[in-house]
Amino acid sequence: LSEGKERRGDSMKVTLRAARVNAGLTQREVAERLGKDSHTILNWEKGRFSIDTGNFLALCSMYGCTKDDIIMPNSSALSEQNKEEKK
Repeated sequence: LSEGKERRGDSMKVTLRAARVNAGLTQREVAERLGKDSHTILNWEKGRFSIDTGNFLALCSMYGCTKDDIIMPNSSALSEQNKEEKK
Protein backbone atom coordinates (compact mmCIF):
# COMPACT_ATOMS: atom_id res chain seq x y z
CA LEU A 1 0.00 0.00 0.00
CA SER A 2 2.71 2.50 0.92
CA GLU A 3 4.60 1.60 -2.26
CA GLY A 4 1.62 2.72 -4.35
CA LYS A 5 1.38 5.96 -2.43
CA GLU A 6 5.06 6.64 -3.05
CA ARG A 7 4.59 6.07 -6.76
CA ARG A 8 1.60 8.39 -6.86
CA GLY A 9 3.61 10.99 -4.94
CA ASP A 10 6.52 10.67 -7.35
CA SER A 11 4.16 11.18 -10.26
CA MET A 12 2.66 14.24 -8.61
CA LYS A 13 6.11 15.78 -8.04
CA VAL A 14 6.97 15.45 -11.70
CA THR A 15 3.56 16.66 -12.78
CA LEU A 16 3.61 19.75 -10.54
CA ARG A 17 6.85 20.85 -12.14
CA ALA A 18 5.71 19.91 -15.65
CA ALA A 19 2.42 21.78 -15.20
CA ARG A 20 4.29 24.89 -14.05
CA VAL A 21 6.74 24.73 -16.94
CA ASN A 22 3.89 24.14 -19.42
CA ALA A 23 2.17 27.22 -18.03
CA GLY A 24 5.32 29.20 -18.77
CA LEU A 25 5.92 30.13 -15.14
CA THR A 26 9.03 30.13 -13.00
CA GLN A 27 9.09 29.00 -9.39
CA ARG A 28 9.65 32.62 -8.39
CA GLU A 29 6.57 33.81 -10.33
CA VAL A 30 4.39 31.13 -8.75
CA ALA A 31 5.74 31.96 -5.30
CA GLU A 32 5.02 35.67 -5.77
CA ARG A 33 1.45 35.00 -6.91
CA LEU A 34 0.80 32.75 -3.89
CA GLY A 35 2.68 34.93 -1.41
CA LYS A 36 5.13 32.10 -0.71
CA ASP A 37 8.89 31.71 -0.81
CA SER A 38 10.28 30.17 -4.00
CA HIS A 39 11.90 27.46 -1.86
CA THR A 40 8.39 26.38 -0.83
CA ILE A 41 7.45 25.84 -4.48
CA LEU A 42 10.68 23.89 -5.03
CA ASN A 43 9.95 21.72 -1.99
CA TRP A 44 6.39 21.03 -3.15
CA GLU A 45 7.71 19.97 -6.54
CA LYS A 46 10.33 17.71 -4.96
CA GLY A 47 7.79 16.25 -2.52
CA ARG A 48 9.65 17.49 0.54
CA PHE A 49 6.67 19.47 1.85
CA SER A 50 3.00 18.58 1.70
CA ILE A 51 0.80 21.04 -0.10
CA ASP A 52 -2.49 22.09 1.46
CA THR A 53 -5.72 21.93 -0.50
CA GLY A 54 -6.11 25.68 -0.96
CA ASN A 55 -2.64 26.13 -2.43
CA PHE A 56 -3.01 22.98 -4.53
CA LEU A 57 -6.23 24.27 -6.09
CA ALA A 58 -4.62 27.69 -6.62
CA LEU A 59 -1.76 25.99 -8.49
CA CYS A 60 -4.21 24.05 -10.66
CA SER A 61 -6.00 27.26 -11.55
CA MET A 62 -2.73 29.09 -12.22
CA TYR A 63 -1.43 26.22 -14.37
CA GLY A 64 -4.69 25.83 -16.28
CA CYS A 65 -5.25 22.20 -15.32
CA THR A 66 -7.61 20.17 -13.16
CA LYS A 67 -6.68 18.51 -9.89
CA ASP A 68 -7.06 15.15 -11.61
CA ASP A 69 -4.49 16.18 -14.22
CA ILE A 70 -1.96 16.32 -11.39
CA ILE A 71 -3.20 13.64 -9.01
CA MET A 72 -3.92 11.05 -11.71
CA PRO A 73 -2.01 12.20 -14.81
CA ASN A 74 -2.15 8.82 -16.55
CA SER A 75 -5.89 8.60 -16.02
CA SER A 76 -6.43 12.02 -17.60
CA ALA A 77 -4.20 11.14 -20.53
CA LEU A 78 -6.07 7.90 -21.08
CA SER A 79 -9.39 9.71 -20.91
CA GLU A 80 -8.25 12.16 -23.60
CA GLN A 81 -6.91 9.31 -25.71
CA ASN A 82 -10.27 7.50 -25.48
CA LYS A 83 -12.10 10.66 -26.58
CA GLU A 84 -9.84 10.98 -29.62
CA GLU A 85 -10.31 7.33 -30.57
CA LYS A 86 -14.11 7.69 -30.51
CA LYS A 87 -14.08 10.55 -33.05
